[in-house]
Amino acid sequence: MSEHRLEVLADAPAVHRRGAQLIAEAARAAVAERGRFAMAASGGRDPWPMYSQLEDHDLPWDRTEIFQVDERIAPAGSEERNLTHLIAALSIGAQGSLRPMPVTDENPEAAADDYAASLPEALDLAHLGLGPDGHTASLVPGDPVLEVTDRRVALTAGEYQGLRRMTLTYPELARVWTLVWIITGDEKREPLAKLLARDPSIPAGRVEPGGDSLILADPAAADLG
Repeated sequence: MSEHRLEVLADAPAVHRRGAQLIAEAARAAVAERGRFAMAASGGRDPWPMYSQLEDHDLPWDRTEIFQVDERIAPAGSEERNLTHLIAALSIGAQGSLRPMPVTDENPEAAADDYAASLPEALDLAHLGLGPDGHTASLVPGDPVLEVTDRRVALTAGEYQGLRRMTLTYPELARVWTLVWIITGDEKREPLAKLLARDPSIPAGRVEPGGDSLILADPAAADLG
């Protein structure tokens, strides 16, 4: 089990630039080694600038697949959907690499199993965020999804902020070669400290990286502001 590494950047834009750089480097390395690159993207507002900067890098989009770490069960095109904002942030050339979670299927449980079957044996990289309440992906406080260990993709049992979610589970996150956390803002200060301490009282504190885990934070989140 790997430890989290913290890298504090000058400000939030620097965090986003660094995140885009790391994704591009990981993509080129994976394609050179294995001929393909598979990553998973989380929702939330924090990563949007990072995704939009990927077009500034020479990514091998024709050999790249972008899966989702989590998604809200909402209609296609809804502002509630992570996919809606991911599409808006990515260049046209990158959008063909998207592998959306099938949250509009009539049977979401079966859809979650189908999505799990579409995943590679291990993702090369996954971006994770951190909520003020300590959630990451859609592993949210108090939901039974936190205890799921026999599935790669699962659904929250209840609604979180008004919607059910589909999410990668803890065992799936443990398979990922590299986790890149994007954490900015002073409202993330307390949960970031708990994440670094591996505090199991928050969902993010229960993530056990099987590979590298790099936290990119601004001074506000890292309590250096």
